[in-house]
Amino acid sequence: MSKFDSFTWSEESEPHRIRTREMIRKYPQIRELIGRNPFTIFVVFAAVGIQLVLSYFLQDQPWWLIFVAAYCLGAFACHTLFICIHECAHNLIFKERNMNTIAGIIANLPLVFPSSVSFQKYHLKHHSFQGVEELDADMPYQWEAKLINNSTIGKAFWLLFYPVFQLFRPLRLTKEVSIFDPWTVVNWVVQFSFMAAIVYFFGAKAAIFMTASFFFSIGLHPLGARWIQEHYLTHGDQETKSYYGILNPINLNVGYHNEHHDFPSVPWHNLPKLKAMANEYYDTLHYHTSYTQLLFRFLFDKNMSIFSRTARADRGKVKLNDFSVYNVETAKTAEV
Repeated sequence: MSKFDSFTWSEESEPHRIRTREMIRKYPQIRELIGRNPFTIFVVFAAVGIQLVLSYFLQDQPWWLIFVAAYCLGAFACHTLFICIHECAHNLIFKERNMNTIAGIIANLPLVFPSSVSFQKYHLKHHSFQGVEELDADMPYQWEAKLINNSTIGKAFWLLFYPVFQLFRPLRLTKEVSIFDPWTVVNWVVQFSFMAAIVYFFGAKAAIFMTASFFFSIGLHPLGARWIQEHYLTHGDQETKSYYGILNPINLNVGYHNEHHDFPSVPWHNLPKLKAMANEYYDTLHYHTSYTQLLFRFLFDKNMSIFSRTARADRGKVKLNDFSVYNVETAKTAEV
């Protein structure tokens, strides 16, 4: 079977569980890094504020400036907000789950479409069942991979409209996760009310700026290469890779992806400390240092396609990581 006809199928457990257990035995002080960072809420307020200010000043500007600002400024603010939503999904800002949900809804505001509550519900499945298509919403559909294949134009189209493709993936988790609940309704009402207010007070150009910023932030943009960096097979069969580049400070260290999957209960500001503490485990792994270089490689390398992922067919063979699926308090005392 061609590598452009199927994912790389594995019967092994996801790669993080064994490493996590080895590391916590060797470095029990890692537990001290587990916790929360309530100051992340100020990052949320700052990024939302940046988008509101930019929307206000761009409401009467020419279209070319709106899209340039969205690509060069708005995309970075939106990407940071998406990472804040990710921190909320792991309960890494506040102790109370509802407070994290509210923080996620606030972070969602400039991202145009209501997604924070849904993301919180299905994201932990990605950690627990990495590569299992029916449970991992980060995995592309088979039809999605076949549609795009390895053509440069197809991959550019896929990145440009990545949010659209991502929108449909959680639907396959409906047997495990309830799509609608009261918090989902709140997310939708708040989000659509916010966008209506943007159009009413700032005009259509401001709304287009926010929409373009959102699509660029996780799409056809160097920041969009993050999706390739995290789990695409860019170096042999290593299915998770980190990014150690200049954008980590403004991206809240989201590039430390092996570290995050090994210990999802470690908040963003402690991920570099985790790497430094157990550096011998990460120095032997492949990693990326440039999103721009990775973006162009993905687009033009015919050996890379949407099928360049490790998949698992049997959810029963996936071993859960105690540090992945429980809350912060449980993770601090999880057995190894």
